Amino acid sequence: MLLSTSSVYPESTAAAFSLARELGYDGLELMVGTDPTSADVDAVERLSDYHEVRVHAVHAPTLLLTQRVWGPDPWEKLDRAAMAAHQLGADVVVVHPPFRWQRGYASGFTEGVRRLEATTGITIGVENMYPWRGPGGGDVRAYSPSWDVSQLDCEHLTLDLSHAATARQSSVELVRDWGERLAHVHLTDGTNGAADDHLLPGEGDQDAAGVLAELAALRFGGHVVVEVGTRGLTRAERRTALAGSLAFAREHLASPVGQAR
Repeated sequence: MLLSTSSVYPESTAAAFSLARELGYDGLELMVGTDPTSADVDAVERLSDYHEVRVHAVHAPTLLLTQRVWGPDPWEKLDRAAMAAHQLGADVVVVHPPFRWQRGYASGFTEGVRRLEATTGITIGVENMYPWRGPGGGDVRAYSPSWDVSQLDCEHLTLDLSHAATARQSSVELVRDWGERLAHVHLTDGTNGAADDHLLPGEGDQDAAGVLAELAALRFGGHVVVEVGTRGLTRAERRTALAGSLAFAREHLASPVGQAR
């Protein structure tokens, strides 16, 4: 079980290493973001060595708020994320599908992802997103070719339960439909409203326990990462939330379908 460094926000990347070791997580997913340390791979490597907590996955800075992290070129971001993964000993890079206005990047996205996987040996897990909804309730086309990565010609996909909730999809059904394409999981939760809540697992409508039981039944070999929102919590509350998420994951990963509680 891994902890995403984004789960401690607004605390630092360094705090994520400290909490991961204290709580007994098996490692981290590094979210490269606005914290300068997260974008400094040498500094992250030193934190990993000091805390004896390994980075197993790198989330490329492809969010709307990280468009300038590692420069504006999206392919440079992916290249640097793959290099960071090699340096840190990680085997997965997580990336969002292109935004609609990134036309050149979008037009060659799936081919470029396959090429990067072939040249680096790193699994590139393209993450499911959701339609943006305008004030009147209509969908806004924000991603290209699609927010629905099921439709993309990509070999490896990342499932985020909160994103599935916002898209009004079932994470359990996505696990079943994607089959061997499912390479990486962001364990969280959500509801079918307009907000991407990143609730604690079990607090939304995505049947997080059922998802984990399904993964156990499938003998899923990828990483499961706790990626939850803890902004507004005290350090003690954050620690309790992350400890509870880890316990939830370990309990239900040990419960195949038919035995999930």
